[in-house]
Amino acid sequence: MLAAEVGAAGGVLGGPAVGGLGPVLGTLTTGTGATGAVSSVPAAAPAVPVPAGPDLTPSSVRRINGDALPAALAGYQNGRVPEAALSPVGTGGHRLFAPAAQALTSMIDAAARDGVTIGITDTYRTYETQVDLVRRKGLYSQGGLAATPGTSDHGWGLAADLRLDDRALTWMRANAGRFGFAEDTPREPWHWAYQT
Repeated sequence: MLAAEVGAAGGVLGGPAVGGLGPVLGTLTTGTGATGAVSSVPAAAPAVPVPAGPDLTPSSVRRINGDALPAALAGYQNGRVPEAALSPVGTGGHRLFAPAAQALTSMIDAAARDGVTIGITDTYRTYETQVDLVRRKGLYSQGGLAATPGTSDHGWGLAADLRLDDRALTWMRANAGRFGFAEDTPREPWHWAYQT
């Protein structure tokens, strides 16, 4: 696909691996709509189609864990959930879909009562943040640590990356289900998704 053909419809990732990082991403080429201007963001690795925006909608995509999307999020696109639909959780500006935020807060409080500390490192991700994360950390399907942009549970405000020592991880594995959370991503014991 030529960059001029992409326009506002999407982007294509492709290109050589860079600096021994292995398959991460390629150059993201996107159009800017009516102006016809094109921009490229360098990166590395095999060609992977990526939409220029979160064109995947709740009716066309299921969450990574196979759960249906909560009805309250059905009118939004992944990575484009408005602030009003998200609630603060923890400190540092973290936000999640309101029921997930409430459940995570309750879970962290319960762990604290058991003498276990759980920290929050990442929560809701905009679409642009998802694209940047893939560029920096690579696609999960290619051995990296990021979901294809527009498909991440973080983009719905339904996943949190947590800071867990061994004791906290053991506590989470024994108790998280009571609060609606599941460790649903192999290779990522810090990633916990709210199950709806």
